[in-house]
Amino acid sequence: MNKPVVVSEETLTEPIVVSDVTPAAKSTAAAGPAYVVLAGISFSHFLNDTMQSLIASVYPILKDTYALDFAQIGMITLAFQFTASLLQPVVGHYTDKKAQPYSLAIGMASTFFGLLLLSAAQQYLVILVAAALVGLGSAVFHPESARIARLASGGRYGFAQSVFQLGGSFGTSMGPVLAALIVVPFGQGSIAWFSSIAFLAILILWRIGRWYAPQITAKKTAAVQSHPDAPNSRRVAVALLVLVALLFSKQLYVSSLSSYYIFYLIDRFGVSTQAAQMYLFIFLAANAVGAFLGGPLGDRFGRKIVIWISILGALPFTLALPYAGLYASAVLSVIIGLIISSTTSSIIVFAQELVPHRFGMISGVFFGVAFGIGGLGAAVLGKLADHTSIEFVYQVCAYLPAIGLLAVFLPRLPQHRR
Repeated sequence: MNKPVVVSEETLTEPIVVSDVTPAAKSTAAAGPAYVVLAGISFSHFLNDTMQSLIASVYPILKDTYALDFAQIGMITLAFQFTASLLQPVVGHYTDKKAQPYSLAIGMASTFFGLLLLSAAQQYLVILVAAALVGLGSAVFHPESARIARLASGGRYGFAQSVFQLGGSFGTSMGPVLAALIVVPFGQGSIAWFSSIAFLAILILWRIGRWYAPQITAKKTAAVQSHPDAPNSRRVAVALLVLVALLFSKQLYVSSLSSYYIFYLIDRFGVSTQAAQMYLFIFLAANAVGAFLGGPLGDRFGRKIVIWISILGALPFTLALPYAGLYASAVLSVIIGLIISSTTSSIIVFAQELVPHRFGMISGVFFGVAFGIGGLGAAVLGKLADHTSIEFVYQVCAYLPAIGLLAVFLPRLPQHRR
């Protein structure tokens, strides 16, 4: 591993501005990213999100087995994402004050038990509890793992966030494939096999926790003054609200495709469940590639311009999707996935740089609350689909990227903080 970067407990709770001219920053940049740690945390993100995506991927099985309607399907998504939404900012706020290097491995145990419970669930309420347990594992995982990714970045924050997001995006895309190859042929009980993935993740995260622990020291350090050109507190508050709205628009659109794209393809084009899952995999894989590209582009050209292009740039293609044929829909889903997912890393790093003294809490808010709002939106969309149709839902969702116009209210950050 690369030379560790020592971070005091005080600096996790006091205002910090990363400056290119400080000796610590120069030392960190010279060391470069800790690639082994980034690879480990990204792979853990891959395993974590693979398990999470299984929930949406087995919706057709659960719907047929328990005669669920679309509103109940949406409630499963809500149970998973709302649990993560409520707890992620809480976890982030707590770890801002006292870092917990082994919390990631402990939190993954919740996902482990959630999968086992989902595999054996015979009642709708038990399914909701199992989904909530997996959401709890997500709540513990994301804020602290985002902190570790930044700590191991060597100053390349967008790149590190993209590497971290890449693992999660590919994990999300693998869920439908594994569901098609394993869960569909072997049934709900086969979900228990994926608990072995959770166990592997626990081992990796425990090892990362051993790397992370020495980075924290009890030595107190003085807070660094904010950059004189940094936006004031009012502009920061407005910018954070705008970033939440932008991430909400992106996440709600992706959530609508993740939760209902399979049903949309089956209802409109008459494809099989397994074929529909493969089309969903294509969309989610494009999301993974786009998520990786967004961070380095933000490092090079500025995060604000990437946010502008990635959200508004998807609008023409989302408007065309509800009227396209099967193969054209697959092509459009790839284009949409590449463009719209490239904004995630830039939005999160932008928010972290706006409020660097509350890094864990901000990470928790953007991984949790904004994503949880997407889950709430998925439940609402399910209710809408029951009263109208899946096709109508996609016609409504097609306008979500227009929210990207709010990016005009984002401030320009000082050059060295970008």
